[in-house]
Amino acid sequence: MPLVRIDISHDAPPTLGRDIGQLIYAAMTDLINVPADDKFQIIARHGQGELVFPASYLGVEYSPGIVFIQITLNQGRSIELKKAFYKRVADDLHARLGVRRQDVFINLIEVAKENWSFGNGEMQYAPAPG
Repeated sequence: MPLVRIDISHDAPPTLGRDIGQLIYAAMTDLINVPADDKFQIIARHGQGELVFPASYLGVEYSPGIVFIQITLNQGRSIELKKAFYKRVADDLHARLGVRRQDVFINLIEVAKENWSFGNGEMQYAPAPG
């Protein structure tokens, strides 16, 4: 059900996007009840000036190595689960890939289950009639 979009600089190492995706997928399956094989990701690289962000915001200072992560997923997870997920992703990207924790920007977009079609023009998560 989650659709993960990862936006990074064109100057990032060639495998960084894929590696970030793997760590996000592991955190989703471990912490926020995403089923195995539910891995849909878009990885986009951007040239100079195409990732726009301030030098700092809310006490967080950013660098050109910023990573934007946007995840569309079903609604209903607790604040505690979301906090644990954010921390896990930032910690893993830092420990395993050298991404600064400050540069891990995460946005969750929660939607109702009927807002998905995984193919065939069907609404796979449609409520059963009844």
